[in-house]
Amino acid sequence: AEVDLLIGDPSKARELLGWEPRVRFKELVRIMVDADLQDLQRQSQGMHLKREATKEPAYAVLVR
Repeated sequence: AEVDLLIGDPSKARELLGWEPRVRFKELVRIMVDADLQDLQRQSQGMHLKREATKEPAYAVLVR
């Protein structure tokens, strides 16, 4: 089912496991926007990504 609002809270993982994120939120946003811009640039050049999700590792192949 779709939800209207999805909020993550890593505090339990931090408290129980001592977990800390490797990438901060602002950096994650920058990485995602850069990837979207690269995809748009490839599409404008007639290329697209064939995405194949596997359990491990996930990868993408550039095709024309």
